[in-house]
Formats: sequence, structure tokens, C-alpha cells
Amino acid sequence: MYAVEIDGAVVSEEVMTREFVCNLSKCKGACCVEGDSGAPLEAEETTILEQEYPNIKPFLRSEGVAAIERSGTWARDSRDGEAVTPLVEGRECAYVVFAADGTAQCGIELAWKAGATHFRKPVSCHLYPVRITKYKNFEAVNYHKWHICNPACELGRELSVPVYQFVREALIRKYGHEWFEKLKEASQQLEIEKNT
Repeated sequence: MYAVEIDGAVVSEEVMTREFVCNLSKCKGACCVEGDSGAPLEAEETTILEQEYPNIKPFLRSEGVAAIERSGTWARDSRDGEAVTPLVEGRECAYVVFAADGTAQCGIELAWKAGATHFRKPVSCHLYPVRITKYKNFEAVNYHKWHICNPACELGRELSVPVYQFVREALIRKYGHEWFEKLKEASQQLEIEKNT
């Protein structure tokens, strides 16, 4: 499997070659509901959630508020001790709200769109289906394959949008414009090599 190292981040080939565009009309935001733990949080995001919770709270469901006020604005994953968002009854993220058609939406992002908070949402959510694993000397940037995202893979192929382009804004948020341009160049070079 091909990978490229950019300023301490090792990006897998799949991030550059797989195609993906979220198709909420098909999946209904299942990634915010399924799974066995909340969304991964960076250390500074735990502090941000503690500080911004009063601004976000009005945008949440009563079930989410109850879960947060019982366990806190963030929790520890029982498997690895990593910081994550809390869950409602072990299921959906406590920050999830549901649209009239049942589609999961991020209450944090709704608060951000309304101008109530400067925090858009956890970067791990913004990056999905890209997952970042931190190691001692580097970060691994990988594509996370999940069956609930099959409609997104189909739409991505239909529209010819590679994963890294789909999460462009989130990658820039995480690593910066210059880093993203290097990734774009590496992806284009990989495409040339595959076609020769």
C-alpha cells in the first residue's frame, strides 16, 4: 500500500484514491448514531466543550442534555481511555439532534451556524471518513471503511470526488493550507504514476 509523508503525517493511498461524498438522504447520518463510543476529541476540544456548552445547550435535545449533565461534556472511552463525546443510553452522540425526517445532525454545528459558538464541531467528525491515529513520531491519516457509508462511496464514484477533496476543509483546519497543497500534489503525482 502506497503512502506519503507530509510534515509528520503519513497519508494512506486510500485517502487519495478512494471516492466519497456523504449522502445524508440515504444514510441519515448513521455515523453519529452507530458505533460503540463517542466521537474522538483532541485535548483542546475537551476544554472548548466545557467552556462552550452553555452556548451549545439550547440547540440540543433533552436526552442529550441529560446525558451531558450526568456524565460531563466529554467522556473517556472505556477501551482505550481516549477523550470522546458522551453517548445517550450507549447509542447516539449526546450532541446529536434529529431533523423531522430522522436525519442526525450535529447540535454543535447548528449552534456554530447560528453564531452562538466559535467551535464548529470536533475535528474528528469534520474529517470523517478520514481517521487520524497519533503515534510517538508521526500521525497516520487513513480512510475508515464502514458499511453504513456505502451510499457515500457510490455517490463519490458517481461524482468522481476523492476522499481528500471531500474533507478538504477539515484537512486544512487540521494541518493548514500549505500541507493540503502538498497532499494535492502527491495525489496528482500518484494519479500520473498509475496511468503510465
